[in-house]
Amino acid sequence: MTVIAKLLKRSGEWGIALLPSKNWFFWRRSILAKLILINLLIIAIVIWLAGVSVKDFACLLSKQYQVADGASSNLFDRTMQFYLIRASILAVIVAGILYYFLVRKLILPLQHLGTSAQKMARGEFQPCREIPSEDEIGRLISDFNHLSSKLQQTEELRKKMVSDIAHELRTPLTNITGYLEALSTGVIQGEPELYRSLHEEALHLTGLVEELHQLNIWESKRLGQGELQKISVENVLETTLKSFELELNNREIKVAANIQAADILGNREGIKQVITNLLKNVLQYDRGGWVKIEGKKEGHIYKVVVTNLGQPIPDDKADQVFERFYRLDSSRNRKTGGAGLGLAIIKEIIDQHRGEVGLISRQDEHSFWFTVPLADA
Repeated sequence: MTVIAKLLKRSGEWGIALLPSKNWFFWRRSILAKLILINLLIIAIVIWLAGVSVKDFACLLSKQYQVADGASSNLFDRTMQFYLIRASILAVIVAGILYYFLVRKLILPLQHLGTSAQKMARGEFQPCREIPSEDEIGRLISDFNHLSSKLQQTEELRKKMVSDIAHELRTPLTNITGYLEALSTGVIQGEPELYRSLHEEALHLTGLVEELHQLNIWESKRLGQGELQKISVENVLETTLKSFELELNNREIKVAANIQAADILGNREGIKQVITNLLKNVLQYDRGGWVKIEGKKEGHIYKVVVTNLGQPIPDDKADQVFERFYRLDSSRNRKTGGAGLGLAIIKEIIDQHRGEVGLISRQDEHSFWFTVPLADA
């Protein structure tokens, strides 16, 4: 067996001996220790290979060109071996020290990342310190900070939603409880107007619960590509519009529809729910006595726009109207708005259709629009 083969065999045995075991606590807990040990192993193998090669070559030259007794040859071998071992040990120590400080600088951002992750688990959404690097660690920290920001927004929305639900339920429940208690104790007598008021409160609660139920249904559906079918969009729009015909006539709201025929890829009930919520929005906020509905192809998508006159919407609030429980009226007066879930349901449904929603406001004229993919796209 050659010297190189023996050395490779021995280095393999060393590598097996250096593999982590369950008893090596620091190996399992510290990536720095892993990198240092791996680096030292590689350095040792390279130095050994280079040293043995140099030694064998020097011995070969000594035997060929030097005429000396056996004692001198042995002394030469021992001296060569001593200097090689000393140089190898010195090289390993220097390399280990340099490697430690260099790798420590590399590992430090990961330690900060771990600290930030622990704080996130406790509900403290603090971003990790950014590093001026675009390598894997830099991208990892950037992605972590983005995730932290999204989780913080989600947590704030959750708290706001719980507060809004409590507010929406408290008022009607308090009214119903107070009236029923007064009726049961004989403080007041039952009158048609009182029963009508209680009925309105019950309807408000029912509508709120139904909207929450619809939002929960669509959030849990998560429509996959296989659940989206080829449907005639003009048929869905016209059918839904016809179901509102009587109510629109009673409110003396004129309808102008311009719907282009097309087949879209979607869920029929979902698209119907979107149009229903938009028309309910028109009935609740209309101030002009007219509504215009347009549907047309635009490239690989189909765009539907519902336009009418309503209460003013500031430009900086145009995107917020699709958030859950968002109301332009901060007093949450029921006469000036609903629970603030209708547009949130629209956004959830359209998002699952891989489409977009938006609002274009021109003073009191508002155009709510959404897009869905065409069937042949």
